[in-house]
Amino acid sequence: LGAMLMIEDISAEKRMKSTMSRYMDPALADRLMGAEGGEDLLGGKSAEATVLFSDIRGFTALTEKLGAQATVLLLNDYFTIMVECLAKEGGMLDKFIGDAIMAAFGLPLPLGDDADRALRAAIAMLTSLEEWNAKRRNLGESPWEMGIGINTDLVVSGNIGSPKRMDYTLIGDGVNLAARLESACTIYSARLLISEFTREKLKGAYRIRHIDDVVVKGKTEPVAVHEVLDSHSAAAFPNLMDVINNFNEARMRYKSGDFEKSIRSFKQCLKAHPGDNLSKTYIERCQRLMADTPKDWDGVWVLTVK
Repeated sequence: LGAMLMIEDISAEKRMKSTMSRYMDPALADRLMGAEGGEDLLGGKSAEATVLFSDIRGFTALTEKLGAQATVLLLNDYFTIMVECLAKEGGMLDKFIGDAIMAAFGLPLPLGDDADRALRAAIAMLTSLEEWNAKRRNLGESPWEMGIGINTDLVVSGNIGSPKRMDYTLIGDGVNLAARLESACTIYSARLLISEFTREKLKGAYRIRHIDDVVVKGKTEPVAVHEVLDSHSAAAFPNLMDVINNFNEARMRYKSGDFEKSIRSFKQCLKAHPGDNLSKTYIERCQRLMADTPKDWDGVWVLTVK
């Protein structure tokens, strides 16, 4: 009987470790196994985490061009590269959602610098994608583009599902905001957006510009959105600091309602870097606002897309 109990205990431990290793680096899984109450963490907890969403741009068109088998092979190559970037920073892979990736940092155990780890992982993902795209271009194949959104907040995590099928996952408003930021990358011609809540947690130095204060769909309070530019090379984004400085000045004038002077500052951004599409977006926005300025203008923009 004692031998049977021991075998059952070892089997349960192996199952738990196998479950955790699907989502996180094996070393982190080992650490969790050694933590008191480690198994309870899978049962459900509320904790602060930094959530990352990534998505491939124009994926539907890519699949139509490639066909089913080639799409699956390329996705597997792509996911292998991206997951390695997450694992190096101690991230927990939550799930693949088609061509999208959902990951978390700070779960199931906090590491103290989880926001920085998430941001470093995101920068590595974009840099690695550029390297992968360079190889694809050499083969005459089209490059892939991606967007990433990151947010830090309290989330609920645990094994969620039915008795027949359960997955360790995260739920909550903090998760939803990360997904909204990823979607907003298209609107702002950005590759990497973070919330003010993630920005406040960062300990490292990064090249960041405050791009907007927005109310996301389904919410009423504005959130400051920041673009992280560290993945850009000098060739891809020339005169980066000049652009950031002019952009900050333009945004200050934009928020005060001085749209004419704001446009002039955004044009200075384009003079420094003609490919800064976000400045072009703001010029168009300012022109619309000059024609029809809201009476209670406070500089907050309402996003109508998820």
